[in-house]
Amino acid sequence: MRLDNLSESQNVDDRRGQSGGGGGFSLGGGGGKLGLGMTIVCFLAAWMLGINPSILIGGAEILTGGGGGQQVSAPHPRGAPSVGQNDADRQFLAKVLFSTEQVWSEILPKQMNIQYSKPPLVMFSRGTRSGCGSAQSAMGPFYCPADKQVYIDTVFFQEMKHRLGGGGDFAYAYVIAHEVGHHVENLLGILPKVQQMQQQVGRKEANGLSVRVELMADCLAGVWAHHSEQKFRILEQGDIEEAMRTASAIGDDALQKQSQGYAVPDSFTHGSSDQRMQWFTQGFKTGQIRACDTFNQRNR
Repeated sequence: MRLDNLSESQNVDDRRGQSGGGGGFSLGGGGGKLGLGMTIVCFLAAWMLGINPSILIGGAEILTGGGGGQQVSAPHPRGAPSVGQNDADRQFLAKVLFSTEQVWSEILPKQMNIQYSKPPLVMFSRGTRSGCGSAQSAMGPFYCPADKQVYIDTVFFQEMKHRLGGGGDFAYAYVIAHEVGHHVENLLGILPKVQQMQQQVGRKEANGLSVRVELMADCLAGVWAHHSEQKFRILEQGDIEEAMRTASAIGDDALQKQSQGYAVPDSFTHGSSDQRMQWFTQGFKTGQIRACDTFNQRNR
């Protein structure tokens, strides 16, 4: 992924090393364990706030394989953490966020006649506070509709690489673009409508709505990639393949088979591997927001 043509967003809130967090992140190894007890607390807090956890918490099931009561291995740096304003991880996220800001500020008004508001991206280590309650590394990256911010502990990228085989800079950018896609859905009024609908249906139907939300975010990540390539020439050989490997690795069917040996489609909340690849490709090929209508029966 080429980043030379990208400036750094000023919308990155770097909370690594602050109270509620732990050490910083590096590309090195190390070891630690993050319990998932706080994830359950966050689920409950989300429901109390009227926020669907399947929308709020984008990464928890990726890390746990859909299972409960597990612990997630989380690498930590062997040496002193780098939490300065110019470290590589912060620069990478700031540049990717800048590209989303430039793309959506242009195409959301043009295609949907809606002004784009830039969501801050919060970097944290181990834990922090969000408008949706406590944020923990075990939750994975997520978008909080209550404060309209994206949250990430970059240790998640190492989980992608080592546990799921979905590593690579463009794959990591795809994850960020997916969470920003949820912000676009929020601006379009989709998230509150889905949350209201989910309160009126059973669990199976609610899961199905969650899948549509997640697949739309995948498609919007593809729309971002389409316009970022046109605007900034960010793509290098193999980048799209990285995104496809990641989309495949984090499909509900792949994760469930990895964790329990079989898939239960009625319990899917993010979509199958084939669906996630299909919708990212749809957005990337068309560059059109309206092409991401996963709620249209014909597109299912």
